Amino acid sequence: MSKNKAKILGVTMLGSAVLLSGCGLFGGETQKKIDPPKSVTVADKKASKETTAKEKSKVENVVKTELYLIDKDGYVVPQTLNLPKTTSVAKQALEYLVANGPVSNMLPNDFRAVLPEDTTLSVNIDKNTGVATVNFSKEFKDYKPEDESRILQSVTWTLTQFDNVKSVKLKMNGHELTEMPVNSTPISQNLSRATGINIDTNDVVDITNTKPVTVYYIGGEEGSYYYVPVTRRVSNNEKDNYAAIVNELVKGPSEKSTLVSEFVSDIKLLEAPKYQDGTVTLNFNKNIYDSFDKKEISQSLLDALVLSLTEQQGVEKVAVQVDGKAEIKNDKGKKLSEPVTRPEKVNTGSF
Repeated sequence: MSKNKAKILGVTMLGSAVLLSGCGLFGGETQKKIDPPKSVTVADKKASKETTAKEKSKVENVVKTELYLIDKDGYVVPQTLNLPKTTSVAKQALEYLVANGPVSNMLPNDFRAVLPEDTTLSVNIDKNTGVATVNFSKEFKDYKPEDESRILQSVTWTLTQFDNVKSVKLKMNGHELTEMPVNSTPISQNLSRATGINIDTNDVVDITNTKPVTVYYIGGEEGSYYYVPVTRRVSNNEKDNYAAIVNELVKGPSEKSTLVSEFVSDIKLLEAPKYQDGTVTLNFNKNIYDSFDKKEISQSLLDALVLSLTEQQGVEKVAVQVDGKAEIKNDKGKKLSEPVTRPEKVNTGSF
């Protein structure tokens, strides 16, 4: 048994646990079953319509937004929350990263906001270059030294979820920041997702001979699982980034990590990945099956695979084959005859 499988057995059938608990990777609470009323009056129907109208109005007045928050283990993790509709979505997203700000009553269990309390800010996005310039107030510097890299990652990844933002520049009180104000972490001229997130350099001997790839592992605990992006370093000699990503998923997170992977060590690609028109096709051996008898693949494994591969530029869909055959099912019995696209938002109730 591989270390990854042994590790995740403690999680106990991730998908089933989520279904049973009613909350987990994508939130939501289990609704209690109640007996239906024996009769329905006109007043009941009217009340029902009014309730439906109010619920519809609530949905129409919010926008699902990824906020990169910090979990109890110190990972920077996307959590999709319903924020009020606004014309300044980028600015609002960052304002919801401020400690003791408007996000306070919305924070998932064991998560915290990343920006210092009372920080105010403005965001200007250059439509031609896609550079978002953020100007923070002086309160921005009032953070703990250990949060410095997390702040850079959170701000960068929160803003680059928007299609019109490609990279980020930081200012404080109108002055451009070339390094962070507390621990002097250097700030590249244009921060982007290529800079990485939750960077893991364990077991890397010569970092200069490596390149970054970002993969998604599973964090949290029973009843509240979520996907965590982690940037690993792979050899520059690895020419195929798609194969490298699969290898990192199979290798699993660092032993020092609290994260887990659904991939086991005997999962292998039978041939090199193929890319065409935005779709990567992967042909695995039968060990990718969660159930040999039913020939099913774990949905959480597929989720991690799709999230990881679509971080690569130009990849929009992932097609999975087993022994060259595309007729497979996930562990909910759904056929996967078509390539799988990346969800619009991560860690929501609608993946």
